[in-house]
Amino acid sequence: MRRLDVVYTWVDDSFPGYGEEMARWRGTTHDHNPNRTRDNLDLLKYSLRGLARHVPWIGRVHLLSCRPQVPSWLDAGAAGFSVVHHDEIMDPAILPTYNSFAIISHLHQIPGLSERFLYIEDDMLFGADVPLGHFEADDGRIVVRRRLGKTARPDQRENEEISPWNAALAEGNHLLDEAFAPRPRNVVSHVPLLVDKAIWAEMLARFPEAVQRTRESRFRHAGNIAPEYLYQHYLLESGAGRAAPLIETYARTLYHGLGNSLAYARLGMATIGLLAPRTIALNDNFDDDPDPAVVAAMRAFLARHWPTPSPWERQT
Repeated sequence: MRRLDVVYTWVDDSFPGYGEEMARWRGTTHDHNPNRTRDNLDLLKYSLRGLARHVPWIGRVHLLSCRPQVPSWLDAGAAGFSVVHHDEIMDPAILPTYNSFAIISHLHQIPGLSERFLYIEDDMLFGADVPLGHFEADDGRIVVRRRLGKTARPDQRENEEISPWNAALAEGNHLLDEAFAPRPRNVVSHVPLLVDKAIWAEMLARFPEAVQRTRESRFRHAGNIAPEYLYQHYLLESGAGRAAPLIETYARTLYHGLGNSLAYARLGMATIGLLAPRTIALNDNFDDDPDPAVVAAMRAFLARHWPTPSPWERQT
């Protein structure tokens, strides 16, 4: 069986000293958003449980994090697992960084990584068996999963009234328009992403100034690119990717934002149970104060739905 490596990105802002160090560099209100650095549900643990159960074609698993962070429940020395810290693959001059765009622009530089690998954010889980064909078409092209809705226009890339995420999409659209042809582009799904190292490196080399700006930004900032978005549309524009039918994407993948509504959280749990999607994203939208009732309900659901420890957890 052909095996592909897996790369996760993860940090936990409750780790001693992390929050204090981050506060030294923060500027705008967007920099204070805890949604991207919080780990109040141990989602990575449940993602790994689903990976072990539902994705039989994986090779080595790599966890990319900032030094010295490692989840307390993780057996970092388990066979087939490695922890890679930012300073092993990133220029010390740009560290510490709290910019996920900057971090993932370095994914392909992890030593020993397979030529194609699966990039998974720590809020993504597996709810059913996932064949390699979910990510890679029969002709070798990479499957791109778009959703309904268009992304920010290129002329919005310096608009301070939109979020840094949307500004980065606008910047990406500007670059793609110049490199290929102007066109409106769809939102891409928040799902695990099959990365071809050669194509990823080619994309970064094609837009060196934008990549450098991104890497030098400790937080998301105007002029940054979102590599995970840019890459998927680069695949489509270059012919190296194939767009999955929208109906297939909506049937096999699920995005659910976790906020402070218990009723909405229960709706998400029921939908997961009913549809059994292959991939699930439980995105943190709790903002500053997660509701304890929602957190408790989600933790109980996760433990019920993914009860079997993965081979990479510590023995208790």
